[in-house]
Amino acid sequence: MGNQLRLTIMPMIRLTLFVSIGEKIVRLPIVLLVAGWMLSMVPTSYGQTYGVELHNSLMPASSGMGGASLSQPQDLQSAIYGNPATMIQFEGTQFSFGGGWAEPTYNITQTSNAPLAGVSPFQAKSQAPGSLIPNIGVLFDTSVMGRQVKVGIGFLGNAGIAVDFRQVPESNGTHASLLALDLVNSVAMQMTDRMSVGASFNLGTGVLDGPFASSSSSQTDYATRGSIGLNYDLGQGRTFGAYWQSRKDHSFNDIARFPTGSFQDINLAMPSNFGFGIANRNLMCGRLLLATDVLFKQYSDADFFKSVYDDQWVFQFGSQYIVNPRIRLRAGYAYNENPLLATVPLTIGGTIPIGGLPAVQYVQGQFASVSQHRMTGGVGIRDVMPGMDLDLSVGGMFRGTDTFGGTTASVESYWVAFGLTWRCGCTPIASSNCVASESSSMQYAPQSYQ
Repeated sequence: MGNQLRLTIMPMIRLTLFVSIGEKIVRLPIVLLVAGWMLSMVPTSYGQTYGVELHNSLMPASSGMGGASLSQPQDLQSAIYGNPATMIQFEGTQFSFGGGWAEPTYNITQTSNAPLAGVSPFQAKSQAPGSLIPNIGVLFDTSVMGRQVKVGIGFLGNAGIAVDFRQVPESNGTHASLLALDLVNSVAMQMTDRMSVGASFNLGTGVLDGPFASSSSSQTDYATRGSIGLNYDLGQGRTFGAYWQSRKDHSFNDIARFPTGSFQDINLAMPSNFGFGIANRNLMCGRLLLATDVLFKQYSDADFFKSVYDDQWVFQFGSQYIVNPRIRLRAGYAYNENPLLATVPLTIGGTIPIGGLPAVQYVQGQFASVSQHRMTGGVGIRDVMPGMDLDLSVGGMFRGTDTFGGTTASVESYWVAFGLTWRCGCTPIASSNCVASESSSMQYAPQSYQ
């Protein structure tokens, strides 16, 4: 019969995954899906974002490797959402249920008055809570004209920030939050023995609350974006991957309110992104994987954020050591440029905020993703139950501080991520090889013991 995958959505309470392997039917009810979905709607706090986007920094395995995942991802969510061409590396049908928790500490010191915005000097810690972010994906095999094809679907966290100073009267109700979740549809095709290509289509929802003190509300909008990617096997366990992701344009209607009582729309876009990575899995008899990714984020062409951020470079370094066929240890480091502009314009998102330049700088302080260094670690355990893998990751972002006019902001955070992955039709541990050879297929990297 082959491997077949069927997703059935039971109204309101559960998602059930049925997998057919020969004559055996495996039923995997996930009763916590709706709870996770609802919890994900808590505004996402500053944690490990690059500007405001998460990329793969909260994925089950990539989170423990500093986010490095563009050439040899170790979890299927990272392949679906990052470089879609890398989905070819995964064997059989796989389903992964995961998520992450981000807990930031955000402090602001306002030393000057913004009288038109009703803000006076204060010093406080943001009361925005930590957040649970969903990362759920499924990947399965098919073929087109004799070529191997992988299809992936994911419900994944894209971006988010949240600050809340409404407990401080001098802030005049200052708060801001942005939540972006994406439904991602990806496909990859094996073009040659060494090269695969992929593409994805994302339908995303965005919720913006704030960010102008006491003069804005909450609105929801939907937008689309796409990605294309390439992955090439260089031989001897080395691979190169690259991808480009388009801009995602939101327009939040009637969100900014003026003293006259009229409302104005805010245009807000997630930036276009380009990234490439290289990885080598053939070190120490195939037990050690080293990976490096480079990302470029074009905030200068993104509505709203081009008023507060400059273009940004991100560098991610990850490692994975296979202790034995079941245990993997991971570590990573990431560095990013501070994207905050030194000089800001008078407008933001197509709107001139009440208070002019000091008001724009005050908004910039609410989006102060200023931290530049983060360390991560994690563990992967294969077959915690037959056919089911567990990935756990933790990370910390060191404190960063910057000043924007009369506003000084400091940010630091920690986070945890997890994932449970069910594998169907994958190579058993006992039959896996130890050393990657020159002729090994691209399916070798993510889940087989090297």
